[in-house]
Amino acid sequence: MFGRKKEAPSAQDVVDQQAADASAGAAAIGKGAPTPKRSAQVAARRRPLVPEDRKASKAAERAAIQDQRVKTRQALDSGDEKFLPLRDKGPQKRFARDYVDARFSLGEYLMFGALVFVVVSLLVPASSEQMIYVLGGFWVMFLAVFVDVFVLSRKLKKRLAAKFGNVERGTVWYGSMRSLQFRRLRLPKPQVKRGEFPA
Repeated sequence: MFGRKKEAPSAQDVVDQQAADASAGAAAIGKGAPTPKRSAQVAARRRPLVPEDRKASKAAERAAIQDQRVKTRQALDSGDEKFLPLRDKGPQKRFARDYVDARFSLGEYLMFGALVFVVVSLLVPASSEQMIYVLGGFWVMFLAVFVDVFVLSRKLKKRLAAKFGNVERGTVWYGSMRSLQFRRLRLPKPQVKRGEFPA
């Protein structure tokens, strides 16, 4: 705080330092060509925020999106991994799909059972004894589906662990939810027949 002030460098020292820095920079670059002007560098990096032909740009973007949708739809039909949605990609997801599609699942018919229950409940009086049997039958079916999905999830997890070692998070849930869909309406479409379990 109370020490001596440092002596300011002289003008000759400043010039010598700048010359030394310039020569060191030139030696480090060693490009043998003149440095382009800053305006030329900025112009080379400049890109228009809005394309000159907006209609052509939008048309090209729409065509690219449509092409991607077509490829995704074809992949959902054929099972091509390259264009599948992210939620369906990966060898473990494919194994889970094949395993679920190869077995018979009670969950496939849960929605049909629920639809029948709704129709019957509209036809049968709520105070009648028949309604008790209808409601009991629906709950029995629901419990059977729950047990079937539970058994499926345990078996699928064991098979995945035996084949891949580490089971990816969400794969068992993915297979369980697929088992609740009607087989013909599943996407990606089943690639195996019933009984053709993956090795």
